[in-house]
Order: sequence, then C-alpha cells, then structure tokens
Amino acid sequence: MNIYFICTGNTCRSPMAEAILRAKAIEGVAVRSAGVSAIDGMPISKNAQTLIEESDMPYTSVSHSVTEEDLAWADLVLTMTASHKAILLHSFPEVEKKTFTLKEYVTPGDVGDVHDPYGGNLATYRTTFDELRRLIEQLKMKLTEDGA
Repeated sequence: MNIYFICTGNTCRSPMAEAILRAKAIEGVAVRSAGVSAIDGMPISKNAQTLIEESDMPYTSVSHSVTEEDLAWADLVLTMTASHKAILLHSFPEVEKKTFTLKEYVTPGDVGDVHDPYGGNLATYRTTFDELRRLIEQLKMKLTEDGA
C-alpha cells in the first residue's frame, strides 16, 4: 500500500508523519509526503528535523509539492487537516475516494485536525510529533488488521 501524507508546506507535520510511518517498516507499505502550498526543495523545519533525528528515523529532508504522479501512485492520501483535504479535492477531485484526514481515517467520526506546530518552539513540535506517533500507531494497527 502506498500512503501519501499531505500538509501545507511539507516542512513540519507531513514530513514527521512520513518519518514515523517509514520507521515502522511495515511490509508492503511505502510512504511519501508533500504540501498543498509547498515549494520544492525547501528544508524541513529544524524542530521537525531535531525530533526525527532524536528518534533515529529515516526521513526526507526537503519539501515537495503535491503532484498528479504522486497522487496516482498513492493508494491512500492522508491530510493533516480538513482544509488540506478540501484544497486537494478542489484541484484533484478524482482522488476523493482515497483521500481522508489522518484522524478521520484512523478514528472514524473524528473530524479534528492535527495541530500545526509551525513557528513554535521545540516543545510545541514535540506535542505534534507525539500526536502523530499516536495516530500513526493507530494507522499501523488498521493497516495490519486490514491485511495491507
């Protein structure tokens, strides 16, 4: 299963989510991330990088914008917020059936967003990183139950 995480600039939440899922090394699961307003090649935020490196996780160090090719590659598109989902579906309505917010996918009925740490200190990023770890553990359980 190919999973594509989406946030705004692909410098905070989606690169952390990508690193966390990649570190789980689930057989048959590949992961990428991008941003709906990302500029290709920008470095991820220092605080995101610090937390990923503290956890000794492999990661992508630069941002990527959403592409049609990556959307076609993805079996599942998971956004950090309902707003990201709406922006994505406005531009790429063909991906509607495989696009969810991360929270609605792992916890049906939860319409909440993943907290945006952008501009915050390391503690703020750590809160989001921990939130993503919990959500991605739920995602792993769902994927392995569903036989991905």
